[in-house]
Amino acid sequence: MKITVQDIENKSKSALIAHGAADMQAGHVARAVARAEALGNVICGLYYLESYCTQLASGRVNGTVDPVVTKPRGSAVMSDAKFGFAQPAFAAALDLAVETARENGVATLAVANAHTCTSLGFFTEQIAARGLIAIGMTNASPVVAPPGGNAAVIGTNPIAMTVPGDGEPLMHFDFSTSAVALGKITMAKAAGEKIPLGWAVDASGEPTTDPEAALKGALVSAGGYKGWGFGLMVELLAAGMTGSVNSLDVKGLKLPDGAPHGLGQFYILMDPATYGDSFNDRFGRVADAVAAQDGARIPGANRTAMDVIDVPDALWAQVMTLAV
Repeated sequence: MKITVQDIENKSKSALIAHGAADMQAGHVARAVARAEALGNVICGLYYLESYCTQLASGRVNGTVDPVVTKPRGSAVMSDAKFGFAQPAFAAALDLAVETARENGVATLAVANAHTCTSLGFFTEQIAARGLIAIGMTNASPVVAPPGGNAAVIGTNPIAMTVPGDGEPLMHFDFSTSAVALGKITMAKAAGEKIPLGWAVDASGEPTTDPEAALKGALVSAGGYKGWGFGLMVELLAAGMTGSVNSLDVKGLKLPDGAPHGLGQFYILMDPATYGDSFNDRFGRVADAVAAQDGARIPGANRTAMDVIDVPDALWAQVMTLAV
């Protein structure tokens, strides 16, 4: 079915409110769902809406709590989500974090005790829209084993970075430090398809192409030891710096009930003019070298958000049911 992004946002908000979210909180989450769909990020879009609604109803996420924003030090901003959604917690602190970065040249924003933020790039692109370079990271439930191991220790632990430009970002990336997002494994299982070697290991630590065996085992890091190091970096900053839970202490993100996620997100906001006016020239030097090569591009270059989305009939029917 062809559905407009605005309809996706409206129906998502209605569904969240119907399952216990307040208007403000539902609005921020629905906007994130719609943005994910507009950019073709289906795993973080409507695919996640049922889980949000189920966990609102069970109490695993608090859809009415107001985040608490503090400034523990001169360039550090904290937003405690109070076991509510990450999107309203981020929104509550964004203005203060941006003001702090402009004043000091750099600032950090810690979002603590939050539900999964789903699409991390949704947040870094908002910072970049204010003219600041943004780096963000978050942890998740444990699904990634260390190299040579077979038991999950950390989450997919993504990193996102957005570089501001004139209207559109100069660069934008958002990817897991695991070889693949967990959602791609679950979608392969649902479709009865095999997965490529190099995505996961089974419960014995052996590489597998069977998504069911992978779900009983663990994902592996992107790039082996290199990706593992980045995943650990994310874990230490997202959990340690924010005072939120380790990945080890979070049950499956989509389980209908249980303890709240309590995850952390950690953002670094930087004014590109802090040390002078050379940033755009230096970036341009690299961008020109990439553009000179046929088929090459800077990550996120020429991203185009869609206004109308081709939503599977069964998924849209589910949304309509949730929104009643």
